Amino acid sequence: MSAPRGVSIPQAGDGLWDRAARAFSAWYDGRPEAMDELVTLLTPVLWQIARASRLDAEDAADAVQAAWLALVRRAHTISDPAAVAAWLITTVRREALRRARATRDVVLPDGMLEAAPAAGPGPDEQVVAHDEHRRLWAAVRTLTERCQELLRVVAFEEHPDYARISARLGMPVGSIGPTRARCLDKLRIALSAGPA
Repeated sequence: MSAPRGVSIPQAGDGLWDRAARAFSAWYDGRPEAMDELVTLLTPVLWQIARASRLDAEDAADAVQAAWLALVRRAHTISDPAAVAAWLITTVRREALRRARATRDVVLPDGMLEAAPAAGPGPDEQVVAHDEHRRLWAAVRTLTERCQELLRVVAFEEHPDYARISARLGMPVGSIGPTRARCLDKLRIALSAGPA
């Protein structure tokens, strides 16, 4: 296995890499305590690689942890124990770069995440809502001036005050409900006649 770009992996005979290979073999052969030695030997190297990707301490620790978890899950894919150091270095570098890209894509000041508003509707939902809004008001404009006025007043009041509406529009209180119903029927017809 070749060294990742910018990382010099010493040749066989170097104590650190040889001990890492032996620790990996021992762990893989069923001696769980050998993983402690492997972690002790290689974590400082992995940590430096993660930090070289300009990760903060927390993200660097997560990248190193992810590399160790990947090793446990995929140890069977390493056929040469001498390659374990290079495999871990490559894995932590990829994870660190992935995390660095993710933090570059979303840069929030400290504490901003807690203060961020809840996610709103997505772009597709916004387009649909805008189109529905546009179609509704285009249909309202096809109604008589009296219907438009009545529907505007009634639409924006949760509990319309018929006495106030009567005074504002100059309509008898008893005719507001039936007139509103006729106007809404006309609006429904105008909406259904328009493009879907």
